[in-house]
Amino acid sequence: MSPSDTRLISIPFGFASTAAEVVAGIDLSGRRAVVTGGASGIGVETARALATAGAAVTLAVRNPAAGERVAADIRSTPGSRSRPVAVTVAPLDLADLGSVRAFAAAWNGPLTSSSPTPASWPSRRSP
Repeated sequence: MSPSDTRLISIPFGFASTAAEVVAGIDLSGRRAVVTGGASGIGVETARALATAGAAVTLAVRNPAAGERVAADIRSTPGSRSRPVAVTVAPLDLADLGSVRAFAAAWNGPLTSSSPTPASWPSRRSP
């Protein structure tokens, strides 16, 4: 295939697709996922969809108290296929290298997926 031969990948999802629609019918049992920015916005729904599809989800958040509130809400969401959802919270500030190191050092076991959300991307902060 030469560089001029472009093949588009076609997927059935678009701008209006929800995270739940994307994982519908997918069994993520035995998988582990980290969702950065999981305490608000799109991170919440990403985490909820992954957890209800069976993944063990860690919400990596700057504000652990907010993360715990979201985790409790997700845990109360009925899991697909009548199983409980597994959601934990871990502190992580991607703008702080020390925080990233601490998160990595505390991680135990495999990681199947990381879902960075735009809300979690580091930004320049005023001192």
